[in-house]
Amino acid sequence: MVPFLDLKAINGQYRDELVAAAIRVIDSGWYIQGEEVQAFEQEFAAYCGSTHCIGVANGLDALTLTLRAWKEQGRLKEGDEVIVPANTYIASVLAITENRLTPVLVEPDEATYNLCPKKAEEAITSRTRAILPVHLYGQLADMPAIMDIAERHKLLVLEDAAQAHGASLYGRKAGSWGHAAGFSFYPGKNLGALGDAGAVTTNDDELAQTLRAIGNYGSHKKYENLYQGVNSRLDEMQAAMLRVKLKHLDAETQRRKEIALAYACGISNSVLTQPIPANSTVESLENHVFHLNVIRTTAREALQSYLTDAGVQTLIHYPIPPHQQKAYAEWDIQAYPLTEAIHQQVLSLPISPVMTDDQVQAVIDACNRLRCAEA
Repeated sequence: MVPFLDLKAINGQYRDELVAAAIRVIDSGWYIQGEEVQAFEQEFAAYCGSTHCIGVANGLDALTLTLRAWKEQGRLKEGDEVIVPANTYIASVLAITENRLTPVLVEPDEATYNLCPKKAEEAITSRTRAILPVHLYGQLADMPAIMDIAERHKLLVLEDAAQAHGASLYGRKAGSWGHAAGFSFYPGKNLGALGDAGAVTTNDDELAQTLRAIGNYGSHKKYENLYQGVNSRLDEMQAAMLRVKLKHLDAETQRRKEIALAYACGISNSVLTQPIPANSTVESLENHVFHLNVIRTTAREALQSYLTDAGVQTLIHYPIPPHQQKAYAEWDIQAYPLTEAIHQQVLSLPISPVMTDDQVQAVIDACNRLRCAEA
């Protein structure tokens, strides 16, 4: 079986470094808000090209607390509208509704599955105060166009960069385009911790200060609470693990791109729609880090069943769009045809930095053996 993602093998590459980092934390006697967190925040901010990185407990908190901080600053208020792609993972929407803000779902660009700037601008009303573009599957959204819209309409921009560590456009990385960005370091991410972890990047000094307080029980100073905060902090152990893995992120991203190109060039089955053209190069894929390699087919169930029998593990990201979830049952009266088609047709092929060339070829061969008639 070609596994979808072998986390044991990925982390096993760096076992000695990870063990050494763990021992360093254990021996330090300091486990919360210490030197490892400070060092990782500085290193990840520098990597993204931002001034600040604020470690939090997970990626959802990164988005939720940023919107909360803007509310505390008076830049957002309850009921304000936030534009978000309709085909995102539900976490993007949960962060909005948790703050009693109003999500405005917009159909994506069919070529990239990311937020369509034209449709986003058409959705702006007098109540719109922010845009939450999602760099879905690891591909950077059209941030120059989105930032231009935001500037003209005086809107805040919060990047959902949970899947896009290291993706860049014109040399500028995810996490440095918007007014802030939320990252997840869930173990399966391109930069994954050995547990839950997240961070916010921003160039806004005041926002960074507010975020640090809200995530620390609302406190800037021990036993003095400015806000009704929460406990959402990146811990020392996960920061130490992330510091090890950050050093290897670019090399792992390079391998992911090589695999994606191999799929694009090698899979000739017309049943499948590939995420990139076959004539792409690693250099041309600056804006995509392939957290996922998502193909699209009207024969998903048949293809997935066939690939399973052929020894290739696949996953569906994501089978149900947010507006059709029971959690948001009141939205199911609305129709988002493109979003619904995407969620019914996408299938993720295995892609990870530890896949061998033989495994990659096995996936290609299995996809090509499926006859159109069987689909």
